[in-house]
Amino acid sequence: MNSDVPTSNKWLLDHAANKNSQFGEDGIIAKILDVIGKPTHWCVEFGAWDGRHLSNTYDLISSKDYSAVLIEGSESRHRELAARFKDNANVHAMHAFVGFGTDDGLDTLLAETEIPQDFDLLSIDIDGNDYHAWKAVSHYRPRVVVIEYNPTVPSSVEFVQAADMSVNQGCSILSLKKLGCEKGYELVSVTDFNCIFVKAEYFERFGIEDNSVAMLRPNENLVTHIFSGYDGSILLRGHNRLPWIGFPLLEKKLQQVPRWLRQFPGNYGPVKKFLSKPYRSWRKRRS
Repeated sequence: MNSDVPTSNKWLLDHAANKNSQFGEDGIIAKILDVIGKPTHWCVEFGAWDGRHLSNTYDLISSKDYSAVLIEGSESRHRELAARFKDNANVHAMHAFVGFGTDDGLDTLLAETEIPQDFDLLSIDIDGNDYHAWKAVSHYRPRVVVIEYNPTVPSSVEFVQAADMSVNQGCSILSLKKLGCEKGYELVSVTDFNCIFVKAEYFERFGIEDNSVAMLRPNENLVTHIFSGYDGSILLRGHNRLPWIGFPLLEKKLQQVPRWLRQFPGNYGPVKKFLSKPYRSWRKRRS
């Protein structure tokens, strides 16, 4: 297709390409920055790992002469990060965990650098408090934000983990979209693990008529759906696995109603009707 004429709401996915990113973000980011134009040539990424592994900024730094602030909390990864860019004066390699308070928020960390308020790209990937870390940013207004969502959460579900640095649960893409709107950003593309926002003032340039999560999300391959039968059976469909842990999710392990009661209540005989009442009362007391 002619890349200048969008033919679908997901047209940015046609530009997906990996140099160091994981799910095509390098190519999508490049196209988005091209559409926005007039770059500041500054980017920020946290957690940045070693500055190259699954990075959404390395291509900008290495191929497009971007200045960058790269932040990594792990001491060993930060050593690799600092070593990689030791000869690049335009890269600030910080050893820090980005939080959501006045002392550890991104606003405070970036204030130590000369980065402009409207830098081009912010990439957030900290496996948990991504939502809270972005929410806390108020002084800086990056043009593009790439942020990780939990791909096991269905598109229609709102979920945000507790604001706790010891928790690693993540957040849903729908919750991030609502946060983005509150902060003056619009969703323009979604990959398997990341959603990509632009400042609302640039949104019309992308020709996207419907930027709902249901429209832009490419798949729900890691989602497990849980529902119940009329007989009280717990049923699973979808991925049926805990992706990062590797354990299977088994229907037989999730049942709440004993097998002898798993029948549509309207079809209970006299004995089951009699026994089901004290059993239900006992379960309610335990819950």
